[in-house]
Amino acid sequence: MKPPVFEYHAPGSTDEALALLGEHAWEAKILAGGQSLVPAMNFRLASPAILIDINGVDELSGIETAADGSLRIGAMTRQNVVESSDQVRAAAPLLHKAMPWIAHPQIRARGTLGGSIAHADPAAELPAVMLALGAEFHARGPSGERAIPADEFFFGLLMTALAPDEMLTAISIPAQAPRSGTAFVEFARRHGDYALAGVAVTLTLGSDGTCESAALGLLSVSEAPMLAVQAASALVGTAVELSDAEGAAELAAGEIDPTGDLHASADYRRHLVRVLVRRAVVEARAGIEDRG
Repeated sequence: MKPPVFEYHAPGSTDEALALLGEHAWEAKILAGGQSLVPAMNFRLASPAILIDINGVDELSGIETAADGSLRIGAMTRQNVVESSDQVRAAAPLLHKAMPWIAHPQIRARGTLGGSIAHADPAAELPAVMLALGAEFHARGPSGERAIPADEFFFGLLMTALAPDEMLTAISIPAQAPRSGTAFVEFARRHGDYALAGVAVTLTLGSDGTCESAALGLLSVSEAPMLAVQAASALVGTAVELSDAEGAAELAAGEIDPTGDLHASADYRRHLVRVLVRRAVVEARAGIEDRG
C-alpha cells in the first residue's frame, strides 16, 4: 500500500522544525521513528499534507543524568539506545525493564522514546511506564517551552496535551527514591504483539517497612494509558503483603472500563488486570527486599 501525496521537509534544527510546524500546524505531522505513523499513512488511516522529518535534528537525542539522579532523555533518542543505557538501568529501572517488551529489536532500532509517547497509543508500553514513573514531558512551541506532567498529558485515543504547533522535545524522569521497587508485566498472545493488558508498578517503602507511595500505570485497558489511582492508594500504609497486592488488584480491575474486541472480551481484560497487578506488585515488593 502507498500513502497519500504529501509534502516532505527535513529540518536540521529544532527551531527550523518548529517554524515549519507553526506555518502548517493542523496539516502537518512530525516524523520521528515512523514505526507507527508510516504504517498508518500506508493504510490511509493518517493523511498529513505536510511531513516534517526530524531525524536530522541531533540536538533532540541523548541521555543526561542530573546531579540529583534524575534523567533527561531527548525525544529522538532511539528505543534501543534507551534499552542498552547503563544510565537508564541505574536511574530508572522500570523503564529499563519495560524496553524489551516493546515490539521487536528491529522496531526498537528505529522507534524513538518521544515518538511513542506523542503517538499516545493506549496499548503501547512507554506511556504507561511514564505515568508510573511520574515523568514530565517537555514541549516547545511559539510561546517557548513548557513541562507537562505525564498524568496531564494523555487525554484519549491518540490524543495528548500537545498543541498543533508544539512538539515534544525531551522527557524528564525523577530519581528513584531509596527503598523503591519496580515491575513491568504484560500479556500478549505472542511476544512483540500488542498486549491485551499490561501493568507498570513503582513502590517506595518507609523506614518502618510500610508503603509510602505507589503508582500503577495500565495499558491496553482503556482509551488512554491510565493510572489505577484507587489501587495505588490502597497500598499506601500497608506492608505490601500478598493480601494487599490482591486487594489492589481487585480495585484496579474495578477502575477500568475496557472494551472487548476479537482479541479479548472486556471481562477477560479485567481478569488479566487482576492477575497482572497482583503479580507486578509482588515482584516490585520483592525487588526492594532483594536490595536490602
